[in-house]
Amino acid sequence: MNQSLEKLKKLRGRTPDELRVRGAQMLSARAERYGLTGGARIPTDAALFRLIDEKQLKPSASSAESLIAHFRARTSPRFFASLVNREETMSELVRRFGPSAGESVIARARRICEGRFDLLGLCDLEFGTPPDFHLEPTSGKKSPLIHWSCFDELGTDLTGDKKIVWELNRCQYFTTLGRAYWHTLDEAYARAFVAHLNAWMDQNPPKLGINWASSLEVALRAISWLWALYFFRDSPHLTPKLYFRTLKFLYLHATHLETYLSTYSSPNTHLTGEALGLFYLGTMLPEFRAARRWRATGERILLGELSRHVRSDGVYFEQSSYYHRYTTDFYIHLYILARANGERPAPLLEEKLTALLDHSMYITRPDGTTPFFGDDDGGRLVMLDESAPNDFRSALSTGAALFARADYKYVAGGATEETLWLLGREGLASFDNIAARSPENSSRAFNDGGYYVMRDAWSPEANYLLIDCGPHGALSCGHSHADALSIEVAARGRTLLVDPGTYSYTGTPELRDAFRSSAAHNTLTLDDESSSVPGGPFSWRSVATASAHDWISHHRFDYFEGSHDGYTRLREPAAHARSLLFLKDDYWIMRDRIMTVGSHRYDLRFHFAADARPTVETGSAAPVVRESKIDNPGLDLTVFGKDGGQWRSEEGWVSACYGQRSPAPI
Repeated sequence: MNQSLEKLKKLRGRTPDELRVRGAQMLSARAERYGLTGGARIPTDAALFRLIDEKQLKPSASSAESLIAHFRARTSPRFFASLVNREETMSELVRRFGPSAGESVIARARRICEGRFDLLGLCDLEFGTPPDFHLEPTSGKKSPLIHWSCFDELGTDLTGDKKIVWELNRCQYFTTLGRAYWHTLDEAYARAFVAHLNAWMDQNPPKLGINWASSLEVALRAISWLWALYFFRDSPHLTPKLYFRTLKFLYLHATHLETYLSTYSSPNTHLTGEALGLFYLGTMLPEFRAARRWRATGERILLGELSRHVRSDGVYFEQSSYYHRYTTDFYIHLYILARANGERPAPLLEEKLTALLDHSMYITRPDGTTPFFGDDDGGRLVMLDESAPNDFRSALSTGAALFARADYKYVAGGATEETLWLLGREGLASFDNIAARSPENSSRAFNDGGYYVMRDAWSPEANYLLIDCGPHGALSCGHSHADALSIEVAARGRTLLVDPGTYSYTGTPELRDAFRSSAAHNTLTLDDESSSVPGGPFSWRSVATASAHDWISHHRFDYFEGSHDGYTRLREPAAHARSLLFLKDDYWIMRDRIMTVGSHRYDLRFHFAADARPTVETGSAAPVVRESKIDNPGLDLTVFGKDGGQWRSEEGWVSACYGQRSPAPI
């Protein structure tokens, strides 16, 4: 009752349409809880056949055996090109990436068969064999089998860290088993897939349990199941009975998505991810009478949200590089699936998708990795390669093949396995036909998104600096950090000054706030305060407004100047301004100014990467913080001024992926 009252309070000031949608969702959930709707039950065999349009079946299907025969024989709709011909795809994979290309995925698949999982930044998690899909192994908590609407979205008392539970239940490891199966044709991987799929359906009755509580998770799981069905389509372990049962659950996934879209609750990547799930289901299961509606709804939402989610310069509106990656992947999959099935993608889709890719290209560091500004979710849309969490170049590789972009190919550094799985052998041929060329400019301003990239070359030994001077985020700014005017730096190709990442959303509130505080970023703090102040795991009590005042980019130098008002809330108000001059292939000069009539304590922190080893050298007039190697000059930090302050060393943390953290020097 208390949760219902809280939800009602939140409805104050909402539009009539929002009240209608939210009200309908609340009533539907209540009807499910009390068994007043058929949507909370698995369709009977007869009911499932009534949901199928026989005109879509060739020949007409009246049994589970005929349904799976139809699935195995059909040539339309078209899925991703690589899944059409196993021999052709695996031959290309080995030719392109070498005979050892499958070793890593096979090793992971074997460990999955043994009940050991690497999820997010966590290794060797044990859920049992087959998995207990309600267990959160780091806390030992097991979610109860209650109606999905009864769970507290942010609470951990019943569930532990939901991110960990949900990551398993996305079933994205099914593609790991599938890829290993295609490498080896070892039916052990098919048996594991079948056992886990059956276990999931046994343990998760319709609408009961934590795994129905997030529509985004429902969507991503449905996408994973569709990929898995294609990987194991010809295995004898994918029986007519299992396929028939899976269709029932996929139908329930689709109707759940239709009913509980995050149109007003989370109109960000939650909504677009759910829409992509509907588009997938509607495209790849045309036998259902509702399929055309699912597909149309998904596509309408995805195209409708493009201009709101993607700023004019291609920056994703939540100010998070990881959610920018999610958004890019969502629209790449939409583009490929739509085109494969005879649809000409909308011009706006190509325009915004290439803008997203442009931003990803320019923020890529000399070592090929991407900074984690804003929240790092740790997940993927589909697991199709073994790349590191901060390596986003697969999207550039695929974008190069799709749009014949020489600059994407150059920064991608080569075709990736993910590109092969998405586009097939012909896609890699398109990639090969492009003559790689470095981007036209080395530096780039993203004025709308507020990111400014200084770079002196596109070589692996380049110098690179990224400065954040954009909006704090979008909506409730749930995935933003207090990183106004923060910088990231790579010197001579080595990534040295970094954003700390995220580590956890709800597991430890203190660490959640610590990782997104200003003190955890390469910016200046006043009186140990953050420029923006958290109000909860995904909300803020006070938000800084950042403004860029000047940007000049020249072949010899770059110059930036900006400020933020995050400290004007203090009893003795202050404003912070930062300017940066980059003499390319030489050095940066950074100037911080505090405009105030009060007295404050200032701290300027430099967060080094976990593998960096900075030292303070005091032999000269101005002490120097030096991080260098014998074969690499590295980076020196020196403070100039009447009062240069005092250097001190601290130990901080860097999270390379959600759930994992490593000590790092400050």
